[in-house]
Amino acid sequence: RLLFVSARLKLPSRSITGKSKVVGPPSAGAFKERPAKPTMLRKYYHRGDLPVVVNHIGNGGRAIKWKVDIYSLDYHHYLPLFFDGLCETTFPCELFARQGIYELLKIGGPKILPVIPQLIIPIRNAMNTRNHQVMCTTLRAIQQLLQSADGVGEAMVPYLGRILTVFNIFKNKNENCGDEVGREKTIGDLINETLQMFEAYGGPETYKVIKYMVPTYESCMNK
Repeated sequence: RLLFVSARLKLPSRSITGKSKVVGPPSAGAFKERPAKPTMLRKYYHRGDLPVVVNHIGNGGRAIKWKVDIYSLDYHHYLPLFFDGLCETTFPCELFARQGIYELLKIGGPKILPVIPQLIIPIRNAMNTRNHQVMCTTLRAIQQLLQSADGVGEAMVPYLGRILTVFNIFKNKNENCGDEVGREKTIGDLINETLQMFEAYGGPETYKVIKYMVPTYESCMNK
């Protein structure tokens, strides 16, 4: 009878010493990697519609080669497509996304600014994977984006609330990115660098937005 009542009331179990065992709460999973959905870049690649191919260079290196004149590309279509590919982690789509973004931003100039609203969801999706490789690649792409054309920083400020949640979670993460670009960098390093660049390029009100979303952030402007 006593056992029956104990089971119904879900009384804490007792060890042989008579002391209750306290079971802690389950992990919230904030740092747990989340699977990415199939990207449009991969779909375009399998259909043969991507304007790039792999270019094998000396010493086993790999780059991309454009099948069309890069200056003629429609940035409203292709820049979001390559940013969507930031979620990719396997060859060749990871290479297409990373190198394609680099080259498009390098020569885009005034064509970049009107496309900023279309880049926010791909950036948010990539950061939300919690995949360290994807996050580091995305943070570097954001840094290049901020420096790519006049007005980009200011244009991104209204959208910071959509992408800084993950920044706040991983800001103090000291795990190494572990890629060939910068093995000495940690995720936390890249996040802090990117936040500083948002503040530097976003205008005088940007610090307030960042501080609201990332309370531990300290301004870099007065240092």
